[in-house]
Amino acid sequence: MNRPITFKIEASKNLMRAGIISTPHGVIKTPAFVVVGTKATVKALTPEMVTSLGGQTILANTYHLYLEPGDDIVSQAGGLHKFMNYSGPMFTDSGGFQVFSLGAAFGEGGVTKFAKEKDVNSSQVKKTKSEKLAQIDDDGVTFKSHIDGSLHRLTPEKSMNIQHNLGADIIFAFDECTSPTVSYEYQKEALDRTHRWARRSLEAHLKNKEASSKQGLFGIVQGGQYEDLRQESAKFLAGMDDLAGFGIGGSFSKNDLGQAIKVVTEILPETKPRHLLGIGEPEDIFLGVEAGMDTFDCVAPTRIARNGTLYTKAGKINILNNKFKTDFTKVETDCTCYTCSNYTAAYLAHLFRSHEMLGATLASVHNLHFLVSLVDNIRQSILNDNFEGYKKEFLDLYLTK
Repeated sequence: MNRPITFKIEASKNLMRAGIISTPHGVIKTPAFVVVGTKATVKALTPEMVTSLGGQTILANTYHLYLEPGDDIVSQAGGLHKFMNYSGPMFTDSGGFQVFSLGAAFGEGGVTKFAKEKDVNSSQVKKTKSEKLAQIDDDGVTFKSHIDGSLHRLTPEKSMNIQHNLGADIIFAFDECTSPTVSYEYQKEALDRTHRWARRSLEAHLKNKEASSKQGLFGIVQGGQYEDLRQESAKFLAGMDDLAGFGIGGSFSKNDLGQAIKVVTEILPETKPRHLLGIGEPEDIFLGVEAGMDTFDCVAPTRIARNGTLYTKAGKINILNNKFKTDFTKVETDCTCYTCSNYTAAYLAHLFRSHEMLGATLASVHNLHFLVSLVDNIRQSILNDNFEGYKKEFLDLYLTK
């Protein structure tokens, strides 16, 4: 079988490793932060900006692009790369997490992987908790669009067809993401369903010879906070030789994140890449790398940027605080991003207070540069056999606030 996605390990210690994922649109040096471009756009930025700040790859969202503009339109445009004028490697997720947001998590006011926030804004649709927008059965999911309330159906085969039309290099099997609040019995039921869907996703993917020659399919490990279920999931997916890699999904306890990942990566084959879905705060990235993760995606850097929150080595700051109104220095003295190289904290404070769109752009550039550079530095520390030293140096300052 032709393998469009390959992985080479350059250095490793215990579970962590530095490597290279090769794709039809270029290589990804790992560990790497995957920039989220949900609707074929990284909010407030052009693809050229993403590349210039160091971003190696972008992840787009199957659910959102299916609803708008439609995967058929993206296909007519020549696929995501041509549609959004981006030439680097791309990921698309399966849509499973958005189904979770519309179903199990809908109306819960903050249930996610860490029981905090939702990816689909339930306030956009006037429904109550008893009128969830998604219903799951063994064959797939029936859901109402959060845009106009229209009825849709997603199955593993449909998710594969959508992702084939979108044309990303790395795609994910359709899965059921569960709430951290559900019972063990339901987690087990959902896990069995996710495994059946993984087989169906792979079968549908391999039937499309053209797509499977250019796109690699990742299976998604689920199991919630239960180690035995996560281990069962990892063993099941590890046995599917035609998977190009693995996503680690589902809900976690913040305190047990590292251990929850470790019990999975100890089982998954070393020769294939592993992606941690939807988690990307600095402290979590260190835990993920230690536990054997290769790539990470998270909407946080651009989402918090649009609210005026910026990453610094000493922790997050809110540019709307009064002290920044007359701070004519960079947001961070030694930062080399476009924003810090050209503008002061006072100017960013002015933009946000004036509700100018440029503020979101400049803050997003800074935050993405911060996280991309952090993961690049983590990679270099692995190559230099100095991960523990770099981790301590960074977190001692970052977590002081």
